[in-house]
Amino acid sequence: MPIVTVQITREGTAPDRSSVTAEEKAAIIAGVSQVMLDVLNKPLESTYVVIEEIDLDNWGWGGLPTVRYRKKKAEGNV
Repeated sequence: MPIVTVQITREGTAPDRSSVTAEEKAAIIAGVSQVMLDVLNKPLESTYVVIEEIDLDNWGWGGLPTVRYRKKKAEGNV
């Protein structure tokens, strides 16, 4: 029984949203489950997918918090 954890930033895919929609989460679950079936031959009904939404303040890369990194990248400084 595989358990797959997917971490995403807690932000919407449109300016007026602040989280991933239920439909988007369902698509993630379906897609990850299908990959487990295709690659490891794990039946869909035995695969658990956990989605963790992480606040942007708790996510970063390049040595910077996400928002600052994105701003720097948009300015061409990364």
